[in-house]
Amino acid sequence: MLNRLTFASSLSHLRRLNTPSAKTGKLAKPRQLHNTHWGMMCPAETPEGAACGLVKNLALMAFVSVGSEVSRLISFLEDFGMEKLSEHTQSVVRSGKDIKVFVNGNWVGTSRDPDSLIGNIKGLRRRFDIPKEISIVRDFPNKEIRFYTDSGRV
Repeated sequence: MLNRLTFASSLSHLRRLNTPSAKTGKLAKPRQLHNTHWGMMCPAETPEGAACGLVKNLALMAFVSVGSEVSRLISFLEDFGMEKLSEHTQSVVRSGKDIKVFVNGNWVGTSRDPDSLIGNIKGLRRRFDIPKEISIVRDFPNKEIRFYTDSGRV
């Protein structure tokens, strides 16, 4: 039954997630919020009683990505200095000087100036030339830059 007392309560009800677990169980782990839920799940809003913690709500400020086109992002990456993986020889890639560039988990190229590459892509995202839901991850220990454009990410 959809609760329509206020707009916020209606929206919260529509963003509800049910854990597929028996409500009569006494296990504590499925009822707790995990550290990775920070900013995605509401820590306070849960029903009282047997379903406490088994029914969680997506945070009101969180959104789920719908996905975007990969080819446009790759063309921007090439414009800003990314070298395609097919243009490299094995010795250049293994030298350790280049930073690997991944798009949706696929290794697409390398970059010698990762700070400039990330700055330019962030600038495009802030000017809405590329979708705002594209995620950028800089992995310093592994010398990687990862871009995510797929759907279903919170």
